[in-house]
Amino acid sequence: MGSSKRSDYMAEEEDRMASFAQIPTSFGHELRACLRCRLVKTYDQFRESGCENCPFLDMEKEHDNVVNCTTPNFTGIISVMEPSRSWAARWLRIGRFIPGCYTLAVSEDLPEEYQNICADNNVQYAPPKRT
Repeated sequence: MGSSKRSDYMAEEEDRMASFAQIPTSFGHELRACLRCRLVKTYDQFRESGCENCPFLDMEKEHDNVVNCTTPNFTGIISVMEPSRSWAARWLRIGRFIPGCYTLAVSEDLPEEYQNICADNNVQYAPPKRT
């Protein structure tokens, strides 16, 4: 009886953790931002587990996709726990993404090849705002 309660708890905990993006393990020069959703993680984290918002980009399978779909050139970081309830997340157009660390702005576009992958998967890609 006690072990089934523990396994139920562990399953619930795993489900809860799956609904959050990885938190960057370092805040140095190895940080990168996804060019589609602006999620911020380290290069190694993208390579190992991909982007939680953009699984169709297959970053964990094709390591070249990490370089092509992320950038080290971004401005600012915001941590969002409840994106759908955060006015800042909605203003930054990240209100529908999972909780995690996001950049305020990227200056590069997602390469056209990957924009086509987004379109093939019926996923909207919004190019960065130009200032």
